[in-house]
Amino acid sequence: MAGRPRYEPPGPDSAVYVISVAAELSGLHPQTLRTYERLGLIMPGRTGGGGRRYTHRDVELLREISDLTSAGIGIEGVRRILDLENRVAALVQRNEELQAELAATREALRQAAAARRTDGPVNKLPVLRRPEPGQSVVVWRRGR
Repeated sequence: MAGRPRYEPPGPDSAVYVISVAAELSGLHPQTLRTYERLGLIMPGRTGGGGRRYTHRDVELLREISDLTSAGIGIEGVRRILDLENRVAALVQRNEELQAELAATREALRQAAAARRTDGPVNKLPVLRRPEPGQSVVVWRRGR
């Protein structure tokens, strides 16, 4: 429809859920969400008035925390697992960046080698033979 604005659903990092909705979506009590925030396991966004706003990623994280604690893992264990998962994700991303950089460097090197073969020798200087012993010239400058 021409005059009607198109609805765009919020992205996974859009802080749109109030605490009651985030609690319901994650299956946790709102007080548990506040406790997890106090412990530093989750950091919801804040409105100008100080109200908490959770993203879809926050809700997924809350579900993961709930699964881990339900499996008998303590809060410090959960914190360590989440930290290690974040580190692994960062390392995977860095590895992908380095692989792309390596591929680009290899391609540039391949193109440079191909250009060198077609252009002939790049070094236009004459080939000099090594001086025989006793025929070397040493340049010496007096210190100033």
